[in-house]
Amino acid sequence: MNKKEIIRFFDERASQWDAEMVFNASVVEQILDNAHITKGIHVLDVACGTGVLFPEYLKRDVASITAIDISSEMVRIAREKFPQIDILCGDAERFSFPRKFDRIMIYNAFPHFPNPEALIRNLSRHLASEGTITIAHSMSREALQRHHADRADQVSVELPELEILKEMLAPYVQVETAISNERMYQITGTI
Repeated sequence: MNKKEIIRFFDERASQWDAEMVFNASVVEQILDNAHITKGIHVLDVACGTGVLFPEYLKRDVASITAIDISSEMVRIAREKFPQIDILCGDAERFSFPRKFDRIMIYNAFPHFPNPEALIRNLSRHLASEGTITIAHSMSREALQRHHADRADQVSVELPELEILKEMLAPYVQVETAISNERMYQITGTI
């Protein structure tokens, strides 16, 4: 898997992304609650796509939203939909953000990063004191594996078991939430 393939894959699908999105509001609400997305915090949304979580952050009255995606087409659409949000086009594994964030969210995207340890290491440098990083999917690990096998096997790697992901996060954050069930997969750690 290389980044040019990932960019091409998501650029090609960006125009239909919202129409094909399956959004389970109750699962997303639980993920955001577990991630401590609350009023007055500064959020970084990694691999934001077309901005599926932006309305949810805004409902929770966060202080600011910064977002990043590697696909210029996803970014273009997100910017059209949400001109008030700072949306960057870049590689989150290496990007240097000009500020620190209270919450960093990687939603429905973690398997699309070729070097997840580099991603975690880079993002952890951008966490504010007592900040959290969350990796979440609104489906089970098994369902996600089936989904990617059908549609995105060339641009994704297997989502790790929670224990393996805990080990990846351990040098940077203390894991406080770890859920892998039939509805969702989520791990949240605090600095």
